Amino acid sequence: MNPLFFAYRKIRNIILYRLAFFCPINKWRVWMHRRRGCHIGEHVYVGQQSSLDNAYPELIYIEDYVGITGNNTLLCHNNSPAYFDGIVHCMAAPIVVRHHAIVATGAVLLPGVEIGEYSIVSANSVVSSNIAPYTLAVGNPAKQVFEFEKRVKRNIEKYGLKETVCPEYEG
Repeated sequence: MNPLFFAYRKIRNIILYRLAFFCPINKWRVWMHRRRGCHIGEHVYVGQQSSLDNAYPELIYIEDYVGITGNNTLLCHNNSPAYFDGIVHCMAAPIVVRHHAIVATGAVLLPGVEIGEYSIVSANSVVSSNIAPYTLAVGNPAKQVFEFEKRVKRNIEKYGLKETVCPEYEG
């Protein structure tokens, strides 16, 4: 890759990352993260002061109707020093957040994880492995503690919901 183009991409990425971090308007935050290379669906809420990987934004996949509240970290890479060779593996892997999932305040998603559809990651949880659909995950490391598929499907049927959108998610 041309060094000038590489430098341009890095500088643009850093500027958009910082602007999105502090931006008070969700629609603008999502737009800036998309311009950085993040794959973000429709009707997604990304809270203020959420860190979507600065080095590999193109490895972040967020589907439709997802809520990522404030002060979260989505980290797609791990660059460990050579003296940790064999202990911590240097890697870059995608993070996938499936539709209708919620990632609560202060959660950390590590490289290579997938958050299943309609799942909830509790506040301040550290997700180092995949979370199944329709489950609540809590803790450090996050463990799946509650499964609620029947309840969600019953509520969708009971209230005639198809695709629900919170007004703040518009964007």
